[in-house]
Amino acid sequence: MNPTRIIPPDDSVWSGRTDGGTPEHLRWHQKVRPESGDQGSATEGPAVELIGFSCDEGVRRNKGRVGASEGPDALRGALAPLAMHTNFGIHDAGTVVVPDRNLEDGQDTLGHQVARLLDTGNPVIVLGGGHDTAWGSYVGRTRSERLQDKSVGVLNLDAHFDLRQADEPSSGTPFLQMARADQEAGRRFDYTVLGISEPNNTGVLFETADELGVEYLTDEQCSPRHLDRVLETVDRMLERVDAVHLSIDLDVLPASVAPGVSAPAGYGVPMETIQAVCHRVARSGKLVLVDVVELLPRMDVDGRTARAAARLITTLAHDALCPTTPLPAAAGTSPHAGGAAATSSRASIDDEAPSPATGTAGNTTGERHE
Repeated sequence: MNPTRIIPPDDSVWSGRTDGGTPEHLRWHQKVRPESGDQGSATEGPAVELIGFSCDEGVRRNKGRVGASEGPDALRGALAPLAMHTNFGIHDAGTVVVPDRNLEDGQDTLGHQVARLLDTGNPVIVLGGGHDTAWGSYVGRTRSERLQDKSVGVLNLDAHFDLRQADEPSSGTPFLQMARADQEAGRRFDYTVLGISEPNNTGVLFETADELGVEYLTDEQCSPRHLDRVLETVDRMLERVDAVHLSIDLDVLPASVAPGVSAPAGYGVPMETIQAVCHRVARSGKLVLVDVVELLPRMDVDGRTARAAARLITTLAHDALCPTTPLPAAAGTSPHAGGAAATSSRASIDDEAPSPATGTAGNTTGERHE
């Protein structure tokens, strides 16, 4: 069996148009540097730490469409030409590659690297990979000296709870793994999910979420006209934690925006809502860790999914590192005033929106990604 290894960044992926070398001309590919292990000094200034996780085993175990192992470089390629509007560093620590089926070893290696990068004091963005990436991120934050004795909330933007009970870890189990590990360590499991697709989560998953005290909103509750409700949910989490681990499963977006994922969404949460949530979390000053997962480049159409993901990543980096930069007009606010308070109960789904039935029949579309 080949061991898990870490490969350095591929310079050919970080390429793009160059209009000049002065700050107003810069793009991501001109700013990125290999991570050297000594970042985080006050003299260098703020930076974002990137690391990839190339693995298909978690999705394979979850009986999904494989190909997420190609995600990290596709995300880098989509980020490369994007403009820099403020001055911060970009450090690329390379990619953790899991060539065989030893998912657990790969997650442990990722955890070690994430802990090291978090201890630079900079925000860390993990480029997945399936959603099993999130467990590696969790392992890293629990090992980080920077986050010891800090309460960390997990905000998952996802069509699925990923709270499956299974015989072995997979892309469908990371948040149940977190819940159990937190319980064993005497920590509070603080988990919020935005974008849940009721037809694609079985009744037992809703029951598990309720038992664990998970706060969630369905995809129907996350429409732009309910943005106030969504942001109130985010604000509640921000108020009760010291730091935020944001996990973005790209299948939360509509299939027209994100076709290149393991389980394309038949409904999905519009980009407008997801972007507003990213603004809110990044500008809170509490965002320490992000994982962006489930990109399948081979299934993407015109790079739509990778481009959408890159837009979210650059938003998070700019807002987290330079929170005084003015927002675009009306960003992060709802055009509809007077939104109702959010709630995690299925019984509270907006009266104007249809309520798809849930229960043991569960997954009616044939998707296996829970």
